[in-house]
Amino acid sequence: MVRLAPVVVALAATASAFVSPALQAPTAPRQAPVTRALVEEGAFVPDMERRNIMNLILIFGGALPAVGGLAVPYLLFFIPRGGGGGTGGLPALTKAGDQVTFKDWLAAHNVGSRELVQGLKGDATYLIVDEDKTIRDYGINAVCTHLGCVVPWNKAANKYMCPCHGSQYDQTGKVVRGPAPLSLALAHITDNAGVVTFTPWTETDFRTGLNPWWK
Repeated sequence: MVRLAPVVVALAATASAFVSPALQAPTAPRQAPVTRALVEEGAFVPDMERRNIMNLILIFGGALPAVGGLAVPYLLFFIPRGGGGGTGGLPALTKAGDQVTFKDWLAAHNVGSRELVQGLKGDATYLIVDEDKTIRDYGINAVCTHLGCVVPWNKAANKYMCPCHGSQYDQTGKVVRGPAPLSLALAHITDNAGVVTFTPWTETDFRTGLNPWWK
């Protein structure tokens, strides 16, 4: 009887190997992971193009005011004070930015002097001391009408002679040799409480009999 026990156990183990899988205890099926929606059903979701546009608006909306705040003062620095095209006068200024007075200028400059100051629109402009020891009642803009070089006065030739391309102007600023197509611009000079003051020249150009081209 004792000898039969191992044999019974072995037969039981062998029989369990042949049991149909259908007869084995069922296992619980695995549930698929649940994904929770990040956006509620029916909610508006912008497409990629709209999102790019909104991003650009946010970027430029923040960047432009900052850039503009820095750029505007920088640009204004290079714009001369006053327009020169209005009816108001502007004081003549030295290289140091000081206002030019008749008294000080005549004390420091001899008859026949032609020296540059800052005039209308910030342009370099000649003040001329005449024979009667007075400042001529108009200034001559020193900007060449060809390509904008500053034209120096050549005392020996009694002309304004452009060093860039050879244009020449007589002692009144009238063009006498090209390639400059026009005469130098003029500006009136008035006495404003002792300060040399430029005002726009709007009437006929006495050198040509024509309306001023710079008006």
